[in-house]
Amino acid sequence: MHLPQVVIVGRPNVGKSSIFNWLLRRRLAIVDPQAGITRDRVTHLLEVNGRFVELVDTGGMGIEDADNLTQQIEEQIEAAIDTADVILFVVDVHTGITPLDEFVARRLRYVAAPVICVANKADTENLSLQAGEFYRFGRKVIPVSAAHSRGREELLAAIAEALPPVAQESGELPPEPVMKLAIVGRRNVGKSTFVNTLCQAERMIVSEVPGTTRDSVDVRFELDGKPFIAIDTAGFMRRKSISENVDFYGMHRAQRSIRRADVVLLFLDAQERITRVDKQLADYIAQQYKPFIFVVNKWDAVQGQILPEKWVTYIRENFRTMTYAPIAFISGKTGKNVKLLLDYAQEIYQQAGKRVKTAELNRLVVAAILRNPPPLAGTKRPKIYYATQVGEYPPTIVMFCNDPPLIDATYQRYLLGVLREQLPYREVPIKLYLRKRERHDRTDQIEARLGLRN
Repeated sequence: MHLPQVVIVGRPNVGKSSIFNWLLRRRLAIVDPQAGITRDRVTHLLEVNGRFVELVDTGGMGIEDADNLTQQIEEQIEAAIDTADVILFVVDVHTGITPLDEFVARRLRYVAAPVICVANKADTENLSLQAGEFYRFGRKVIPVSAAHSRGREELLAAIAEALPPVAQESGELPPEPVMKLAIVGRRNVGKSTFVNTLCQAERMIVSEVPGTTRDSVDVRFELDGKPFIAIDTAGFMRRKSISENVDFYGMHRAQRSIRRADVVLLFLDAQERITRVDKQLADYIAQQYKPFIFVVNKWDAVQGQILPEKWVTYIRENFRTMTYAPIAFISGKTGKNVKLLLDYAQEIYQQAGKRVKTAELNRLVVAAILRNPPPLAGTKRPKIYYATQVGEYPPTIVMFCNDPPLIDATYQRYLLGVLREQLPYREVPIKLYLRKRERHDRTDQIEARLGLRN
């Protein structure tokens, strides 16, 4: 099913990203007074009068990028215009018509898709009247104010009228993705190149300039006939290196992308050493209990110079509490091992959804305790009575005991290690809760209920 695309274009600083967020009623695109923040195409699903469309935000037309990425930004804009079903040409009522607005209007003169002129920053009725000057572009003009939420329904109605006929559309949501993959890592580890390889198109701007990707961008692709979403994120950096608002927002959105992902791919550069930023990022992923894979990218650049086993040892030594996480060696540029990586990601996602029967879980817990009882806490002996799995994604286990604080972190890691070896989710994080047993729970009744007594 073809999903109509509504593409937002205009010169820098007219409020394109503000319009994007306002229509979606969500803060997805970075909004900042600095010109040229948006570089890649940012997309999200929007419902317009009962029809679903893909809303697309783009970079500012006519800007000279400070990092010499002007050509790549223009190519992304051009690609969005070429696939658009409706174009929203955003202008600024406060500043009126500028030479750059006229430049944009000329570029849109011969496009096949209908164009709606969206006169933003019409914060009052008087300013709405001033929007009339934009009729000289020969387009329908809708005065709006994203900041003051004026004109949204009128704009949605204009979009609905301009959309192509329904034809073969079902009016239903597109199929849910099988899995959402967050691609994270330091700057310049090859995340955007990997995303372009996944979708077999220049979907993301790729450059040697650190920090090229500034936003978190959802890219939909298909594998074996099934839909997936890859979330490209801004490169992580040390907090003291965050010098601009755009870096802060990029980091914040990258963390949010980790939280909403099903599986996280933590990219490392095969040509560089592991840094403190890599460790902080891995810790954040672990805190969210997300299944993840260490992805050693650019392996083609060092293949034959170093054995994979040495890199495996290097990773295990630096991430001692994450030995459960798989390790993959790929080349995002050539596509080597990318299909295997995605198959593995699906496998650990399935592991995170496994559930184990309470009786089986408790037999393993009892065996672990008999083999290695919990150590005394002063003069008190910790006791674990029984355990049960209460959730998936991640697997979540509750253990009932006499006094939770008596069971220290080291013994908890021991129990999790035993469970991970024996249970069907050995390569994903397990969330463990300790809970004090209620007084009315009798041990013999619990054991009988769990099938632990003959």
